[in-house]
Amino acid sequence: MKEIIRAEHSGFCFGVKQAIEKAEKAAEQSETIIYSRGPLIHNKLVTERLEKKGVRVIDALEDVKTGATVIVRSHGESKGFYEIAEQRGLKLIDATCPFVARIHDLVRIAREKGQNVVIVGDRNHPEVCGTNGWCEDSAIIINSRKEAEAVQEDDLFVVAQTTIQKHLFEETLEAFREQKKRFSVNNTICNATESRQNSCMETAKKADLMLVLGDSKSSNTKKLYDISKKYCVNTHFIENIEDLPLKEVEKCNRIGIAAGASTPECLIKEVIANMSEITLENNEMNSMDALMDEIEKSLRLPRGGEIVTGKVHQVTDKEIIVNLGCKKDGIIPSDEITVEGDQKLTDLYQEGDEIQAKVVKTDDGDGSILLSKKKLEVSEHWDEINQALEDKSDIEIKVVRPVNGGVIAAYKEVSGFIPLSQLSDRYVENAEEFVGQTLPVKVSRVDQRRGKAVFSHKMHLNEEKNKRIAEIWEGLNVDDVVEGTVMRFTDYGAFVDIGGIDGLLHISEISWGKLKHPQEVLSIGDKIRVKVLSMNAEKGKISLGLKQNQPEPWSVINEKYQIGQVVGGKVVQIKEYGAFVELEPGLDGLVHISEVAHKRVGNIADELTVGQEVSAKILEIDQERRRISLSIKETLDESDEPLKVAPIAEEPVEEVEEEAAAEA
Repeated sequence: MKEIIRAEHSGFCFGVKQAIEKAEKAAEQSETIIYSRGPLIHNKLVTERLEKKGVRVIDALEDVKTGATVIVRSHGESKGFYEIAEQRGLKLIDATCPFVARIHDLVRIAREKGQNVVIVGDRNHPEVCGTNGWCEDSAIIINSRKEAEAVQEDDLFVVAQTTIQKHLFEETLEAFREQKKRFSVNNTICNATESRQNSCMETAKKADLMLVLGDSKSSNTKKLYDISKKYCVNTHFIENIEDLPLKEVEKCNRIGIAAGASTPECLIKEVIANMSEITLENNEMNSMDALMDEIEKSLRLPRGGEIVTGKVHQVTDKEIIVNLGCKKDGIIPSDEITVEGDQKLTDLYQEGDEIQAKVVKTDDGDGSILLSKKKLEVSEHWDEINQALEDKSDIEIKVVRPVNGGVIAAYKEVSGFIPLSQLSDRYVENAEEFVGQTLPVKVSRVDQRRGKAVFSHKMHLNEEKNKRIAEIWEGLNVDDVVEGTVMRFTDYGAFVDIGGIDGLLHISEISWGKLKHPQEVLSIGDKIRVKVLSMNAEKGKISLGLKQNQPEPWSVINEKYQIGQVVGGKVVQIKEYGAFVELEPGLDGLVHISEVAHKRVGNIADELTVGQEVSAKILEIDQERRRISLSIKETLDESDEPLKVAPIAEEPVEEVEEEAAAEA
């Protein structure tokens, strides 16, 4: 029996339906032709129907005479379109989708504020072209993560084409976050679009065959096709009833239907009606086929290896005679049935019982069919193994003995092989330790004809590990502070284990000061408390911060430092005009060359060196400009000179050159 499943959200959306109704009403009331700049919706059937009612498609407003009536389609138009229409004295019937009109207002206001408008969508789509016209055609249009990563501008105002897939919008925002862009977001993807795509996905998961109905020029219908194809390989794009794959429909039992926002209800109903006719015809044929099968079954004999079902005709201690519904009876000898202890065949079976067995021979020499229950049980065990392979479920095996390259393991009556590399998620040198153990495994390969099955305990362990990691992801939120262990370093940061998953602690998030390498403040195995800055479950990425656990030095500078205070610090940089002294990570002060000594200093390098510890007096704190002015000479008597102290650590020439190259 065929089942036809229609996706919950399919056919005209609110905006399209409104545009069609306005066009048809205007055509009925007007005695002249009504015009639409571009197709009202992306569907040839609807466009042809509207043309018959008096709605004609034009390419530009210049194609119509002064005073003509023009419909603004649901995709919307640019600000310039309305200005030209007013200049030419055209009468407009505005059928712009309310959700699209809202985007026009948002980008117009953002542009007036001086923000850089970003539209995530197809730059050639009429909706995107129209939206761009409301921000002076200045929008940055993005249709991939790569394009988002290439954006140079900052202070972004982000909106979306109403019909794009949600993952594209999220990838764009993630790219901006990773680049530390300043941006504000308006998720303008239409709820109807997201609901339509979700219901298409759920329907595709259930169906043997999917039909996606709509016009090939419809952007949202193409996206539905891509989504459906991902979950149901047997997906077909249907523009009209002639595209219906009748032969494929006949083969499948569960047929799913999804339709784009511009697909008319008449096409959906016509497709369903055609498939319903096929279903009725098939039901009649199936009834006839069933009758013929019964007749054929009574005439033919089962083949060797076939599993048969019959009724017990007679039971003795030595055998069971089975009526198979054909011209020969089946015989199951006592040694082909599993019995326990002192049980007899007469204790297990009675006349009239239904029984299943496997055909061993079609003629046992006495004119009967030789059957076996034991061989059927083995077949059932193979069925269970095949089922575990198909649905990726676990079965329990017992390790029997080691062999070259792995171990032999038994699942009930079936023997299989576990390669050494699949015995554990760690390196196994000797398989002897596993002998006699019962292990949960996944089935990785089956060749029943050759009696071979391959199992993997490692796959089971990895799945359990992934479940634990998933639980950690579910319990983790941005801004959480968690304990982690420093596991390894790279030049750009450290990887920290936070309970089973690794997060990246970028070098810029370790300290408020500048670091050349994470090892300056961290060591492998350190236990540290870190803050979760961002999470991307799809990519398995977590960004962490350490410096966020301490106040940013400039935010509390008035609590720790005052003008006139003498402080200690380290010379970190020397310029022609002075030296920068680090008071603490993230907080540097400038000692102007005139403030180094009481005498005139021509070359500051003659007085100070990088790494030198000095005392200095705070002359000025400019919190707004984030500048501190220091004086060394204010801490000295006029007869004194700055005490030269050997630098704490002199960097090798190679490292200085590499750093200079990196800064360049």
